Amino acid sequence: VRHATKRGGGTTSNNRSSPGQRLGLKLFSDQWAEAGNIILRQRGTQFHAGQNVYMGKDHTLHAEIPGFVRFYRVQKGRRERRYIGIARERGEKLPRDEATRGRERFFGLVNHAEPA
Repeated sequence: VRHATKRGGGTTSNNRSSPGQRLGLKLFSDQWAEAGNIILRQRGTQFHAGQNVYMGKDHTLHAEIPGFVRFYRVQKGRRERRYIGIARERGEKLPRDEATRGRERFFGLVNHAEPA
């Protein structure tokens, strides 16, 4: 009686992999961001939306206005929260001290009085 010199190759069920989700930082500290740019893609809120930043429904952080990316921490009770914000000038510190410097306002208007 003849037998197979190689056994028949069976099937495997665990040889598949799902593609990566491309999470993480897209812009780093002091990098320029345009309005609407994605700064960070994350699951959950590892970083919170700071000044001039908004959070999408999948916890993605986007720039609200054009400016420079800033990372900062704020003490909330016992825990410390990490924030990402957008500063208008390169040397500006976040969080902005509104008691001494006043509120920041950005209207996004075009000045038509200047010559083109």
